[in-house]
Amino acid sequence: MNGLLICCVLIPMFTSVISFIWPGSARARGMVSVAGSCLLLLVSLVQLYCVSYYGPISNQMGGWQAPMGITLIADMLSALLIVVVAIVATSISVFSISDISDERVEGGYYTFLNMLIAGVVGAFLTGDLFNLYVWFEVMLISSFALLVLGGNKVQLDGAVKYVAINLISTVLLLTAIGLLYGLTGTLNMADLSQRVPLVENQSLVAVVAVFFLIAFGIKAAVFPLYFWLPASYHTLPISVSALFAALMTKVGIYALMRVFTLVFPGEHVAISSTLLFMGLFTMILGVFGAMTHSDIRRILAFHVIGSIGFMLIGLGLGSPLAMGAAIFYMVHGILIKALLFMIAGVIGKLGGTYELSELGGLYKERPGFSMIFLFAALALIGIPPLSGFWAKLLIINASLSHESYLVIAFVLLASLLTFIPLVRIWSEAFWKARPLTPGPNTRAPSTPDSFTWAPVLALSALMLGFGLLPGSIIDLSDTAANSLLEPSAYLESVLPREPVATMENTQ
Repeated sequence: MNGLLICCVLIPMFTSVISFIWPGSARARGMVSVAGSCLLLLVSLVQLYCVSYYGPISNQMGGWQAPMGITLIADMLSALLIVVVAIVATSISVFSISDISDERVEGGYYTFLNMLIAGVVGAFLTGDLFNLYVWFEVMLISSFALLVLGGNKVQLDGAVKYVAINLISTVLLLTAIGLLYGLTGTLNMADLSQRVPLVENQSLVAVVAVFFLIAFGIKAAVFPLYFWLPASYHTLPISVSALFAALMTKVGIYALMRVFTLVFPGEHVAISSTLLFMGLFTMILGVFGAMTHSDIRRILAFHVIGSIGFMLIGLGLGSPLAMGAAIFYMVHGILIKALLFMIAGVIGKLGGTYELSELGGLYKERPGFSMIFLFAALALIGIPPLSGFWAKLLIINASLSHESYLVIAFVLLASLLTFIPLVRIWSEAFWKARPLTPGPNTRAPSTPDSFTWAPVLALSALMLGFGLLPGSIIDLSDTAANSLLEPSAYLESVLPREPVATMENTQ
């Protein structure tokens, strides 16, 4: 079973290398990426089954016992998220075959795509903070390469903003890691969970926790640190936008969940209140931002920000019910954002533009596709019985148990405001007649091929099943939440069974 952890990291790495050296055409390299993603999906499903049956599984790399060595560990949260990542990676690899130009493929598109996936998987599996930083840097380098690949002036401008703010996050993260190591003598998260409470200077621990909050908050695009996201996502090929929207911010949320339940648990009440405050404002400002734009990609980028707020609310409330709701919403959010951006890609092909004022007539021309967009939009809003409804219902239920009526009001308001820009997309792009003369941003329309339709239809079917039969995902999310808040199984899987060394022994 331990080999599953290594395979989950190595598969996208080897896929990255093979897709670069593959001698065939751009389409052949795309098929290599698809095959690697499918293999990752298969291995991740086996890993999820093993974690469900046996509990957390860990691997001490090189035979070095924790906390001295490098630890990989999969508990229910990381195992579940890796399955979702593999689904998204497979879908986007297929979609990219028709979306990404041969020039970008020759420049290493599939190499950087799969290295980004490796970084995400590694971040979910790592058991220590320094290697979490390393995997963040793998993601940053890969994402920057995807941002500038074949780039024009607008794309490069977005890339500079993206990298500049993420470099600030990197400096803060390294500073926090250095301070924490100085206080405890370890960076293994399981070991930190036992050593941090023993630190005499708890005020300095709180400062370090704030550093982690800001660093991970930037990567998660939370309020007020979100401005880099809408400045860059709309400049990219739609496949890259879909990948970023689905995964990049969620790794930041995962890091917040892991660190603030394992390393800095609930005794820091001020941190929990801050997370709740940031979640509420991120949620509202995201949907307000979506209402102010007319480019479909920008609208969806702001909806990515809004969805982050829902997850932060669960972490801020801190109960098993709230944490389970946040994890369920994360699974829903990853899949629905990937689907909506790919649908936007289809709109761009059919209409020749992403600008709403220059679109129209898609309902008359493509009624079936129009129903797919309507389904995805309603799922995002939270109309029953679709997946977004269950995600928001779980958050409201958790808020009721805390008597947090302000949170409920914000959730309902955000859901109502989400409805407005999506109705606008429906009215402008689908319902009204196509403009008689092409607009300044309109290029020649094209017909989507099977590589475009296949992942859109497959994800739509998956999301439909997710909404109609949510019980299994809810159970897995609740199990993941309980393992976060009661990490005894996690600790037993990582640490040796000898008594933990005292602080004096580490100094």
